[in-house]
Amino acid sequence: MKLTPRKINAFNLFKLPAVYFTGVRVKTITRESCSVRVRHKWINQNPFKSMFWAVQGMAAELTTGALVLMKIRGSGKNISMLVSNNNASFTKKATGKITFECKDGNLVDDAINKTIETGEGQTLWMQSIGTNEKGVVVSTFNFEWSVKLKTK
Repeated sequence: MKLTPRKINAFNLFKLPAVYFTGVRVKTITRESCSVRVRHKWINQNPFKSMFWAVQGMAAELTTGALVLMKIRGSGKNISMLVSNNNASFTKKATGKITFECKDGNLVDDAINKTIETGEGQTLWMQSIGTNEKGVVVSTFNFEWSVKLKTK
């Protein structure tokens, strides 16, 4: 089954409702990248009238996690995935439409191939950059993903 933005967004509605109801939506997903958009609104704002950092984090994590999930499904193997570490920096107030994009699909291929070849868990860092409608970076998130072949 091919992962599409529509399928991911429907999954989020039923399995990750906080993501869905705060307005986080996958816009595109390819083998190399994933983009997610979220609009600043009342439901996802902080007391300073900008987007709450956790909503930005959900959107950013989704860009990386969707790529990992897509690559695991494509491998045909039983592989687990887990965020083991993360960090973020915030450089501008997040208002309006914010688009997060991760372009690290090739890193996922390498990690999955290594875990299949060696049977050992692998880790990789993936970055998601959030920009506003003017193309100005508002936040940058880094996620360390761990992938491991599941044993029967």
